[in-house]
Amino acid sequence: MLQAQRHWQWQISSEQNRLVLDMGEMQFCTPYKPRQLTDEALSEPQFNLLDADFYKQVGEYLSTFNLWSDAQICQIALNATAVKHYLKPVLAKSWFFAPYTGRDINQEAIVSLTSQCQSGQFLIVDCADGASVCLCLEPHFALDENLSLKQFEVIKVLNNRIHPILSAQNQQKRA
Repeated sequence: MLQAQRHWQWQISSEQNRLVLDMGEMQFCTPYKPRQLTDEALSEPQFNLLDADFYKQVGEYLSTFNLWSDAQICQIALNATAVKHYLKPVLAKSWFFAPYTGRDINQEAIVSLTSQCQSGQFLIVDCADGASVCLCLEPHFALDENLSLKQFEVIKVLNNRIHPILSAQNQQKRA
């Protein structure tokens, strides 16, 4: 995984109409459009200590699963950082997901959400008492027969919709 650098800077790419992270020799393009971003993101802030700390925490956490390459971990962690610090708040859309009725308490940030069409893995980026902002880790996730999420899109759901998955030590890659 790339180490955060002092010279990294968030920018809005007019060519791609997306938030990008300028890393000097290369740029990392997020899927987030300017209309989804806070005013702070539009002012092209430096990749600050809060960003670097969150990026590192997510990267270290994801590496315990042994599911993703370093490049994938970097991609997930950078998108999660952009969501955590620069995405405008979103409304909960819990109606797409089945309630969790089990007894196991979720203690992980990688969770499962189940729509009427499928189950998939998500990363909790921000958790409040009642709801969580979740980053889609699936290449494509069908919410219903008409709507879907692409990888790294976010959705906010009530916490009673979040299904725990196996811990990092027991997680296995699905086919």
